[in-house]
Formats: sequence, structure tokens, C-alpha cells
Amino acid sequence: MIQVDEKELIRRAYFLDNKSQRQIAKEFHHSRRTIRAALANAKPSTYELRTARSAPVLAPYKSIIAQWLQDDRTAPRKQRRTAHRIYTQLCEQYHFTGAESTVRRYVRQCRAELEPPDAFLLLEYAPGQDAQCDFGEAQVVIAGERLTAQFFCVKLCYSKTPFVYAFPHQRQEAFLEGQQRAFEFLEGVPHRMWYDNLKTAVLKILQGRRREEQQAFTAFRSHYLFESRFCTPGEGHEKGGVENLVGYARRNFFTPVPEADSWDELNAELLARCRAEHVRRPRSHMQSVGELWAHERAALLPLPNHPYECCRILPTRVSSYCLITFETNRYSVPVQYVGRQVLLKAFVERLEIVWEDRVIATHRRCYARERDLLDPQHFLRLILQRPGAWEHARAIREWQARWPKVYDRMLAALRVHYPEPHGLREFVRMLGLHHTFTESQMAGAFEWALRAHCFTEEGVRQWLRTQYAPLAGPLPEAVVPPLTRPTPRVALPNLEQYQALVEVGGRDGN
Repeated sequence: MIQVDEKELIRRAYFLDNKSQRQIAKEFHHSRRTIRAALANAKPSTYELRTARSAPVLAPYKSIIAQWLQDDRTAPRKQRRTAHRIYTQLCEQYHFTGAESTVRRYVRQCRAELEPPDAFLLLEYAPGQDAQCDFGEAQVVIAGERLTAQFFCVKLCYSKTPFVYAFPHQRQEAFLEGQQRAFEFLEGVPHRMWYDNLKTAVLKILQGRRREEQQAFTAFRSHYLFESRFCTPGEGHEKGGVENLVGYARRNFFTPVPEADSWDELNAELLARCRAEHVRRPRSHMQSVGELWAHERAALLPLPNHPYECCRILPTRVSSYCLITFETNRYSVPVQYVGRQVLLKAFVERLEIVWEDRVIATHRRCYARERDLLDPQHFLRLILQRPGAWEHARAIREWQARWPKVYDRMLAALRVHYPEPHGLREFVRMLGLHHTFTESQMAGAFEWALRAHCFTEEGVRQWLRTQYAPLAGPLPEAVVPPLTRPTPRVALPNLEQYQALVEVGGRDGN
């Protein structure tokens, strides 16, 4: 096969130098047929296989490979044979001696015949109209512990603005809070959001594009007034923009494995990286992501006046131990709500226990199992009634292990000043002030009380109000009920003795 540079010399010799084809064939050492082909076409020559090449090693196995590929079409997509697996299976079962590259080439040819490659269209979106969201998974280190983070991604289709936020799970409260935080980060709400058919949003897949949605997701969508669109099952390319963001974030935001003291610190770093992406210029755009987003932001729906409460709400009952149970963990509730039906609001980072229209307890959510999360303030009322349990109450013992040493000195002074158990009860009433004042403020108040020999809760309260009046509010009556102090016992006079004295005086004539 002659190259184009040699073909050019042949054509010049014939058309410009008027040489004959015989002379040119003799000078260039080619056949006349080759010379005629070069004169007829100046384009580069291409090789055409006229008859199929023989495959003496692979030929006996071609029907087997084709049948395997045909069978795999009905198997789950992630459990179909790869070309490498077909090669190893041939070697194991049929003692195949050929090269793996030969098998790979034939598998590629068969698959092209069985499943022609998909064709796609370049899409263009209007500003503010569409956004796509999805979850990804990556390893992180939080407070020294290696964990699997589920990071939530949102990408605006017009400006390509990214949002990435990490959660410890993919439950419904994380799914809703991720979107809420994305709307706040983007300073507006897209008109349409595109999703997979995830269980936190879709209760049942109906015919076509129709879905039966989870009530909590419908309420969230109603609050922010956007439209929802769900991809065809198994067709993730329908939201390819956010699929690319998931991979991009894993390679760039989570590599190497990030370390942080808390989830808040990790997410602050992720949001900073998202803002840094504003300087990047998307392919086929003349403006940066930040410039496109500034234009798109004006087309987004406005944020509502108040954010949606992204939580799961579950009814539960307070046990006789002042506890409610959630996901194998137990959380304390003030003693006065024992036996009552309450509502548990499960947020990603905290739990709120609500009775009627009041939040009666708040706890940081625990993702370990079979733990007891106890707030000692919840048990003070019960300790007043049963002071003998002070030494063994678990909530108090855990608190004593970490409170300032001045607390122990104050308790010892009160026990000297009052007879038992009244000194302990007065100290418990003082601890009730924690509902209004911080631990450092309380420690300062105890130091003052010890110096001033003030051994009453009213005195400590008054000093705290004097020092921290702008910060302190009235102490709720429900924290610790007033203490009934012991009344001094005064012996009443015996009037019978006085009467006897009068009678004796009368007999003596006095």
C-alpha cells in the first residue's frame, strides 16, 4: 500500500511531467494497476478485508461466547459476564489456550451486534428551570473514627453550579435537609428537580412517569413550590449532570480521605470547595460557573419566609424510667412527663421531644446502638422526692464525673450547714438554675456563695441575675419545685403548770 506522499510524486510525474504509466511503474517499482489507482484517486489508501480472517484457536468457542452473551441479556446488569470473566471461564471449563485480547476483541464485536451503542443528544437548559440531585458514598474520618459518608449533591443544569453536603446516612431527614441546605446555598429554588426513584421520595412506581410519592416529600415540595421529575428506572444518564458531579466530588473533594473533628467542620470545607468551583469555565461556555450562576440566580424561585422542618415525626410514650426509645437508643425526658404520649422529631443531628406545642427535651442524635443519653436536669425533680437515690443515679454520676470541682465544695458546705437531707435538696434546687445559666456562670456563682457564706438557692439566683441580667430570663417553675424548709420546733408552754402555781399562791394568801 503506497502512502500519500509517494502517490503525490506519481501524480506529478504523470500529469505535470507527461511520463507514461509504464515509465512511472518502472521508476517507482510498482505495478501498473497500482499506478492507475494512484492516478484515479489522490486520497489516502485504506485497507479493506475481502475475506474474513481465520481464527483456528477461537473458532470452536465462538458459539459458546455468543450464547453466554445472549443469556446475560436477561441477567441483572451488575451480574453480567465481563470479557475478562468470559476468558477465565473458557480457561476453567474448556481449557482455552488462546490470548485474552483475542477473546476481548470477539466479545466487543458480539456486543456491538447484540446491543448497538446508545446515541444521545446535546441538551440545553433555561436559567433557573432545572436541577438534578443524587447521593454518593465516600470514606471520611470524623473525630478520629473512619466512617462511610453519604454525600448529597445538587447541580444546576444551566450554570453547572455544584452543591455537596455530607451526612451519616441517606434517610428521609437527610434527603430533605440536603435539598433545604442546597436551596439556601443557591439563594433560590429551581423550578424542577430531577431524582432517581429513591424510597425516601417514591412510595410506588406507576406506569410511565407517574409516581406515588411519600407524604413527607410531597409536603416538602409543597413548601418550596418546585416540580419533581423522576428518571426512568435503570436510566441514570437522564440526570447525567449530577452523576458526573458525584464522581467529580469523590475524586476531588474526598481524595485523599478528609479528616475533621465534626460533620459541621467537614461540611464547611465541602461548601468552600463548591464556592471555589465558581471560577471554573464549563465546556462550550464563554463564562465561568460563578458568572452563569449570577445570571441564573435571578430566575430561581424565592425562598419561603421560614425553612421546612426536615425531620421524621414518630409518636412514642415516656417510660417509667423517664426515657423514650429510638433506633435502639434511649433518651431522657423530664420526670413530669412519665407515661404521657409525646411526639419524637428526628432531625439529622438532633432529636426533639414535643408534648402538645412545647419542646420538652432536646438531645444530640446518637448513631451508635443501645446507648442511654441522659440529661441530669430531667431527673432533679425526682431526686428532690427521693434524695437517697442521689449517690446511685446514673445521670448524676455521669454529671459528677465532668462538672467543675467547685460543685463538690458547694455540696459539702451545704451538707454541713443543713441537716440531711435538706443540704442535698438545697443543692439540687441550685442545680435547677442550669436551665437558665451556663456551667461557667454557675461555677462563678458557687465561688461567690462559698466566700459570702450564702447557702440558699434564692441567694445564688439573685447573684446570677445581678451579674447576667441581660442574658437571664425567669426560671421556669417546672424545672425544680420550691423546697419546703424545716420549721424550727418550739416547745409550747404547759398551761397546767401555770394553773397549779395559781392554786398554790391562793392557799398561801398571796
